[in-house]
Amino acid sequence: MIDLEFNHVSKQYRVRADEPTADNAANPWRRKLQRLRRRSEEFWAVRDVSFQVRRGEALGIIGHNGAGKSTVLKLLSSITAPTSGEIKINGRLSALIEVGSGFHPELTGRENVFLSGSILGMRRREIATKLDSIVEFAGVRQFIDTPVKRYSSGMYVRLGFAIAAHLDPDILLLDEVLAVGDAAFQTKCFERIKELRQSGTTIVFISHDLNAVERLCNRVLLMHRGQIAAGGNPVEVINHYGEITRQKDVEQAEKQPTAEVEDADVVITGCEMYGEDGTPRRDFEFGEAPRIKIDLYARRRIPFPLINFGIKRTDGVIACNFNNWYDNFKIDYLEGHCTLEGWLPPLRVVPHSYEIHALVWQRRGEYELGDLTGMQPLAAEVFGSFTMHGPSITDDGGVFQEPAREWVLTVNGQRIEHRDISADSLHKAYNMESSLVIY
Repeated sequence: MIDLEFNHVSKQYRVRADEPTADNAANPWRRKLQRLRRRSEEFWAVRDVSFQVRRGEALGIIGHNGAGKSTVLKLLSSITAPTSGEIKINGRLSALIEVGSGFHPELTGRENVFLSGSILGMRRREIATKLDSIVEFAGVRQFIDTPVKRYSSGMYVRLGFAIAAHLDPDILLLDEVLAVGDAAFQTKCFERIKELRQSGTTIVFISHDLNAVERLCNRVLLMHRGQIAAGGNPVEVINHYGEITRQKDVEQAEKQPTAEVEDADVVITGCEMYGEDGTPRRDFEFGEAPRIKIDLYARRRIPFPLINFGIKRTDGVIACNFNNWYDNFKIDYLEGHCTLEGWLPPLRVVPHSYEIHALVWQRRGEYELGDLTGMQPLAAEVFGSFTMHGPSITDDGGVFQEPAREWVLTVNGQRIEHRDISADSLHKAYNMESSLVIY
């Protein structure tokens, strides 16, 4: 069954063009008159967008700021009407766009639970039945009869999300609402959304948190300039988004003037990755062993350097670091133009887009006893990102997926051994087939 359907939907806004003149700036009356006469321009926030969401499906929508994601959510929740096209909704729909919306600062937490719950579509009897559970979820039982104007910001958003988390809609629309409270509460929120999904609730989740989108959704759409740029498997679409972002970063970097580095002791002038065939690239297959090259310039002699190549996930988790010190490669000094090359082991990081970080430290004292704690690197640069392609495993599976060497199962004294394990085992387990669709 189809719960949501967008059929060639477009949304146009009229934007008045600003045309200031020196004369207008000096004359406020003329400036006001000119403002009324300004010509307006067409702006298509969403243009010819079509998609369907099936019953029980969790659809993620990602994209850069201004891509049209929030407009899609406003159209689905009837906050605004489409300029053209048709939207079909089959079931009871609730939208959680702003946590704590509808709260009155002079009312107590208990009174605001009833007020906000009513705004979100819950009946008074339903709210009364769920009140204890809402208060327990938010962790504000001691202050439930205190006016919310005296709440901390954390208590405020926890209570707001707790109310929304106890909705029982057929369709739930979410817009960046999982980034509330501390880490423990965010985990609780995420688990609640997963429970709703497992109970058959249809979810549309819009977020910049790609890690959360990947974990929660079973299909993702990428919005770009008001249109759908790609759709399909979450890992593949997010990787495609990473490629677009990387290209955008490269274009912006080319437009910027070269930074002044005259006062720097060390400058990292370049960092590149190479495939096993020796060609420079930023796309790798799961289990491929890349080569890296870091170019540096040291204005003075830098004794006992540590040169690091780091891989960081989009949610900030450091996947791994490679450096000369870890591998007991003692470098006496850097001076002038230098290049460090490294042949990495087969990378079996979870398929994702990863940032590339290059850093240089100078170790103090004895090389073996050096401690980097609290020290600032002499140089640190981010060199875009690379994409790992492979099995459709998510971050729930960890950071790395290394194959075991051997498995032995004993059943009633009978041993069953399995040694047929290779780098391709995970591919076979997931029966890899790409579902990415580029529009």
